[in-house]
Amino acid sequence: MDFGVLELDEELTAFVKEVDAFLDEHLTQDVLDEEWETGAGHNRAFHRALGAKGWIFPAWPVEEGGAGLDPLRVHLLDRELRRREAPSITKGTTGLSVAGIRAYANDALKADVLPRIARGEVCVCLGYTEPDTGSDLAGARTRAVLDGDTWTISGSKMFTTGAQNCQYSFLLARSDPDAPKHRGLTMFLVPLDSPGVEIRPVHTLGGERTNVVYYGDVRVPDHYRLGPRGQGWTVLSEPLRAEHGIGRDDAHGLAEINPSGQTYLHTLERLLEHTLRWASTARRPDGGRPIDDPIVRARLGQVALDVEASRNTPPPMGRVLASELLIRDSADIIDLVGQEALVARGADGALEDGVIEWAHRFAQGTAIYAGTTEVHRNLIAERVLGLPKYARNRPGKQGTSP
Repeated sequence: MDFGVLELDEELTAFVKEVDAFLDEHLTQDVLDEEWETGAGHNRAFHRALGAKGWIFPAWPVEEGGAGLDPLRVHLLDRELRRREAPSITKGTTGLSVAGIRAYANDALKADVLPRIARGEVCVCLGYTEPDTGSDLAGARTRAVLDGDTWTISGSKMFTTGAQNCQYSFLLARSDPDAPKHRGLTMFLVPLDSPGVEIRPVHTLGGERTNVVYYGDVRVPDHYRLGPRGQGWTVLSEPLRAEHGIGRDDAHGLAEINPSGQTYLHTLERLLEHTLRWASTARRPDGGRPIDDPIVRARLGQVALDVEASRNTPPPMGRVLASELLIRDSADIIDLVGQEALVARGADGALEDGVIEWAHRFAQGTAIYAGTTEVHRNLIAERVLGLPKYARNRPGKQGTSP
């Protein structure tokens, strides 16, 4: 943990100003309003503007479409994008898939797809979860049957966020139904304009749009297979580790937590900021302000402590802590502010433009996003603490992974 304050020299300060100037130009109010209304997590023009700067993958070398930024500048760029509420969900799913594409795609596919991804012309969604399997990704039932040099893919994927804005799905399918659970899977990069692909919207309590994607006998050339047949779980492992924060260091002392945890932390920061403003400006019947009440100050002080604890908890624990604190603190703030806090943005009487109400709704889903809290607790137990897998040594039971 690092509770220190990062001091920026002139060069770093100039870089932050460059980022802010870019955001002033491209992250317009129209872009922000569209994101609030649609919950899509993506704006095509803004995404391409990031690509033109090499900022979709800023650490990549310039010759590969990146900006060649050092870890500190990458951190500062990410911080400003979050602070300014830039739409980023599809950028995130694309980033998670790229590790598998770079490592396992054939040379022709990499040469075709990766430069376009870096330029912001192509995005990738994650075809993992299925309607009947939830967090048990290895239980995938979507079938992939090889006929000559073409696969036929049949099934459905749930919670495929960003599919409506993506050109490919990083898709896990069962290619051998007779093989052991984790060894009968193959990974594909499926073009979403293929005949037989149907994308239907699903809107969440938190206001985001995700999707269910149906694959009706979709024909996919073997050219789009990632890694060997039957080794899909191996291909998927690195993106999953990145998503869960497994194996990440402390980001050169910057105390990063994993991507999902960062989103939850930022939401908690926004919630605290808006609640403090309400407490400092609202007037009670006696003319006093809520912040004048020591009980209000104590409760908001606890939220401020939670922000610091979440900010400085490393992965994968940071994701669990950030989610649980956001759920608890958003409910506590609703209780503190009162019924006016439940008025949504756009309605008469909405406090702080509805941010408090929205944060409370959004918080509820964080217990399942990117894997449930229970899944993450198992990851912490097995990968961080080195504890044995549950049920491995129980009579008549099998472990949950190979």
